[in-house]
Amino acid sequence: MKKEEIRKLIEENNISYIRMQFTDMLGDIKAVEIPVKKLDDAFNNKIMFDGSSIEGFVRIKEADMYLHPDLDTFLILPFEDSSLGGVARFICDVYTPEGKPFVGDPRHILKAQVKKMNDMGIETMYVGFEPEFYLFKLNPDGSVSTNCSDTASYFDLSPFDGGENIRREIALMLEKMGFEVQASHHEVGPGQNEITFKYTDVVSACDRVQTFKQVVKMVARKNGYLASFMPKPLNKQAGNGMHTNCSLFTKDKGDLFYDPKADMELSSMCKKWISGILLHARELSLLTNPIVNSYKRLVSGYEAPIYACWSDANRSSLVRIPAIRGLSTRTELRNVDPCANPYLALAGILACGLYGIKNIDDKDIVPPVNDNLFALSEEEIEARNIVCLPATLHSAIKYFKNSDILKEVMGDHLFYKYIEAKEKEWKEYHTTVSEYELNKYLGR
Repeated sequence: MKKEEIRKLIEENNISYIRMQFTDMLGDIKAVEIPVKKLDDAFNNKIMFDGSSIEGFVRIKEADMYLHPDLDTFLILPFEDSSLGGVARFICDVYTPEGKPFVGDPRHILKAQVKKMNDMGIETMYVGFEPEFYLFKLNPDGSVSTNCSDTASYFDLSPFDGGENIRREIALMLEKMGFEVQASHHEVGPGQNEITFKYTDVVSACDRVQTFKQVVKMVARKNGYLASFMPKPLNKQAGNGMHTNCSLFTKDKGDLFYDPKADMELSSMCKKWISGILLHARELSLLTNPIVNSYKRLVSGYEAPIYACWSDANRSSLVRIPAIRGLSTRTELRNVDPCANPYLALAGILACGLYGIKNIDDKDIVPPVNDNLFALSEEEIEARNIVCLPATLHSAIKYFKNSDILKEVMGDHLFYKYIEAKEKEWKEYHTTVSEYELNKYLGR
């Protein structure tokens, strides 16, 4: 967008405040809000914030950081209360006082991997997310309950589906904000929902999924519900995933994953991409499944993958190839959950996929697995040389620590900051006495 276009939209929509948004290391959205009279300062990259208090950012002596707005991300926020004037936002890149991109900015880290992809002659990585969420009723005092919006199941309709109107309101809000909503439906768990929107380039897709989560939470709260993207909020129920569909394109060749003459109509590049991801799947887990609760979802029996393998149909595999071919040929990574920082997760996925394209020979491509892995014994799985994904955050940290490729992706600063934060989280969990332990052992 041009600056004059933005000024015109601000005037026409009575915008009083501009929110300068960015994402921290853990995937949380942060913001500095400025009055519209400071718009020129924003355009000139003069909006500053204290980075010393942001997770994964800088030390006290390096506190000053600057926000450079991406003008193409300008968006009016219709879900905000406009009684005091409308609110719009920019998604920003974080810069140092010296005018250099901040090495700990997750969006910058993803852009650096996109640059490496471009240098290989690949023009675009398209990404489509499929985020799931639960709706829980809020108590009259505003506190959160674990009472779901309904007891419905997969694809149920009203009156069993208690979230239908909320999903529709979310979808209409998203469309008002420029999203192309593709589908919405009730998911497997009680009160569980999914809304999907059209794929776009990888950086824009990550921007959009962050905005999506904001909209879902705001609309849900307005209707008396908490929208939770927690990977496993309910015991013995389906977890929340965020299946991540990826494809690589060039203008002249189209979808680089499609080859009508090849086995399964999948190109050698596609199979090498998959092999690179599978080779580093355990290291990637700390980015795709970043919290203690993530590993309560990655268990057998709930369609979430626990084995690093791929298939064109098998939903027990980590990477699935949807049936459609041609320009829609893509890989679906099924372990990613909605608590992942999308910029870091996609930077890692992209780096590992490109590693496979550059370094794996055709003879070393990982073959597909068509068996239902949940029906096989451990011995049968080991005989196929299939590795398990980490079963705990602690295990994922150990794999991540030894990952040369992800250390290079994230850089020393954020790599070690991320490990520090995750080790702290594991220690807090590991040393906390749970309700399960009290119920099982207190009276013995």
